[in-house]
Amino acid sequence: MEGAGQGALEGLRVADFSRVLAGPYATMLLADLGADVVKVERPGIGDDTRAWHPPADHDGTSTYFLGVNRNKRSIILDLTTDAGRAQARALVAESDVLVENFRPGTMERLGLGHRELRALHPGLVYCSISGFGSGAGAAIPGYDLLVQAVGGLMSVTGDAAGEPVKAGVALVDVITGLHASLGILAALRHRDATGKGQHVEVNLLSSLLSAMVNQASAYVVAGVVPGRMGNAHPSIAPYETFAAADRPIAIAVGNDRQFAALADLVGEPDLALDDRFRTNADRVAHRTELRNILTERLGTAGADHWSALLLAAGVPAGPVNTLDEAFAFAQKLGLPGIVDIPAASPDGAEERLCRQVVSPIGLSSTPARYRLPPPGLGQHTAEILHRLPGDASAPNEEVT
Repeated sequence: MEGAGQGALEGLRVADFSRVLAGPYATMLLADLGADVVKVERPGIGDDTRAWHPPADHDGTSTYFLGVNRNKRSIILDLTTDAGRAQARALVAESDVLVENFRPGTMERLGLGHRELRALHPGLVYCSISGFGSGAGAAIPGYDLLVQAVGGLMSVTGDAAGEPVKAGVALVDVITGLHASLGILAALRHRDATGKGQHVEVNLLSSLLSAMVNQASAYVVAGVVPGRMGNAHPSIAPYETFAAADRPIAIAVGNDRQFAALADLVGEPDLALDDRFRTNADRVAHRTELRNILTERLGTAGADHWSALLLAAGVPAGPVNTLDEAFAFAQKLGLPGIVDIPAASPDGAEERLCRQVVSPIGLSSTPARYRLPPPGLGQHTAEILHRLPGDASAPNEEVT
């Protein structure tokens, strides 16, 4: 199988109590690099995203769930029961990392909070993911759309004359998952040096504010509150999309040399000598005039035509692709975008291929591996409970 061999995180066990996106994305990244991730799910329901469809694959499994849960084993634990919580503690006792994204305070009420488990397992790295932290914002639900709204991202996304718009993917969840995985690896590095685990905390709002980078810095440093500019850039021009003859094209001019090449290729070489457009600051100040000129010239040919010419001259440019075109473009560049993981059908009668997006992390000696397809609900419960110490296979009993 592609990526065979030892993973960089081989021997690391992660008890994954998270669901939906930020936590599962973080644990999938760890799993791709070799960690043994045990996904803890609720009886009968499992991860919420199992029911988020359409779309679904040929077996009726949500493609949302499939997108962030490969290389994991699934175990059903009823955390409302004494037996289920005992099984959870037994699992954590044999794990290096715990990841959870319940509302703050939930794990403590279940007897699975950071302090209690660290007392039993001093080397445990315990990662909590929340929407708005564990303080005054603890009760606010952590939904990506909500965070995009209150965190300022929607205020800079969309056309100036239109309504605020969310990003086309749950971007804040993804960014938070990346921060969580980085925090976990840093805590593991510290544990390697000291033997001590620690509590890693990340939240969606803080992650978004950090990811707003130049826009956030404009406010923090200069007091500038940015607004919506469509596809234009607040500090660079021309750096946006234009209408070519057939479809939009993105042009990202970052310096004067690139602008001179662009001007020459569109048949307006004097633009680079025009006082309105000599420097980037000039072009930003006169962006509307420049846009009108470029739009007229670019409308004379298709986006692919202009892209080929501009890229050959060192000017960053490309058509606005649909997702299928984006995967095809990656393939054309020799960048693998899709991997097929062998998977048995639900009844085990035949072997199928589960299509997945390739990990973006390239490691020369310990590359990402694709060992397991996303698991069925509770698929590995018996296997995992059998290996836990004590009577871990005892039935769950409801707390009365």
